[in-house]
Amino acid sequence: MSASAAVKATFAVRGMHCASCGILIDEVVEELDGVSASATSVRRSRTVVTYDPARASAADITAAIARAGSYQAQLLDGPPP
Repeated sequence: MSASAAVKATFAVRGMHCASCGILIDEVVEELDGVSASATSVRRSRTVVTYDPARASAADITAAIARAGSYQAQLLDGPPP
């Protein structure tokens, strides 16, 4: 992915209880095609994702977070879903 194509989006994530939750979310999100990085803060209940919007969408990322466990994610800022 070219650096110029990458965008960052921040998601609010509910349902995380410990550091393992954040690690799991990062692993699942980073498996998505087009995602280059995911950084989750359990303390802040936030996940920041760097991705190529031509290959992944905010909706894809939200769905991946939900599939990781009993988490609920909402886009706070970034490209629309």
